[in-house]
Amino acid sequence: MRELESRPELAPDPDLARARALLEAYAAPDAAQEAIRARILDFVAAHPGDAHERSCLEGHLTASTLLLDHARERVLLTLHKKLGLWLQLGGHCDGDANLVGVAHREAREESGIERIEIDPRPIDLDVHRIPEHRGVPEHWHLDTRFVAVAAQGAVERISEESIDLRWFAVEEALGLGLDPSLERALSRIG
Repeated sequence: MRELESRPELAPDPDLARARALLEAYAAPDAAQEAIRARILDFVAAHPGDAHERSCLEGHLTASTLLLDHARERVLLTLHKKLGLWLQLGGHCDGDANLVGVAHREAREESGIERIEIDPRPIDLDVHRIPEHRGVPEHWHLDTRFVAVAAQGAVERISEESIDLRWFAVEEALGLGLDPSLERALSRIG
């Protein structure tokens, strides 16, 4: 918590205007990303009080991180327990409209790495379906993705949400047969 006190840009904010402003400022690199950006903004407009809450059963905002090692040569992926897929770190906003802060928090929680420097500019947007699981109906995740870098010497620690947690060279990760949207995001790492 001390880090959040010294870094107000990561502090939780319940006001969806914060998420809307970040999404409106996103410079989509192509028409497909612009269409996704418009879709997410339309969703926020249609759900002005709960787009960032899990209780919004149609779907909800999420935020995720492509976490790179200090040398920016490898990406940390999690073998997700519920989905059985290699994914970037990330998760639900749970009422927090500060998407950068959510992505940072989720990366720390899921990696066990405390010292992470996140770029506040999104690298990618994605909208994807999440299957029904334990009584939670199928729904949409409207994801904003960021890039972050772990501190030198950082050691990852697997969380309860993962089967495995592993560093991959970016080229190696692109050969894993990942979800196409994750491959797209990884290809944008410069």
